[in-house]
Amino acid sequence: MNIVIDSNILFSALIKDSITRKVILDYNGTFLFPEYIFEEMEKHKEELLKKSKMKSKDFNNLLSLLLGKVLIVPTNSLYKYKKQAYEIVKEIDPGDVLFIACALAYPQSFLWSDDKKLRRQSIVPILNTREMFYYIYRKQYML
Repeated sequence: MNIVIDSNILFSALIKDSITRKVILDYNGTFLFPEYIFEEMEKHKEELLKKSKMKSKDFNNLLSLLLGKVLIVPTNSLYKYKKQAYEIVKEIDPGDVLFIACALAYPQSFLWSDDKKLRRQSIVPILNTREMFYYIYRKQYML
């Protein structure tokens, strides 16, 4: 199973020492993440740093640690899925096209997102943070 994480999940893990951060760091696999998020992260880096109340060095170390758990998916490898992804989310949130495209590009994927609107579509399975916690820790105990 492939797990695509959306930007708000990563941002949440950066801002607060929370269950989101714990799940990312404890997961024994790799998450998928569209590379375009780095553009979004650059736009919001100062805001994220301020909200995290961390020193820049600590923030960057945490970011590196979190990104070590992520396979960055090149945007050009998602182009052939963008049209289908747009059709799926055009009425919901077109800003999520690349996350849906990423899930479509990797069979048997789901998207980790706390965006309730995304559940209106039924093509890509969506798990929220509470469900991810259950998914990750239940699997660990089953092994």
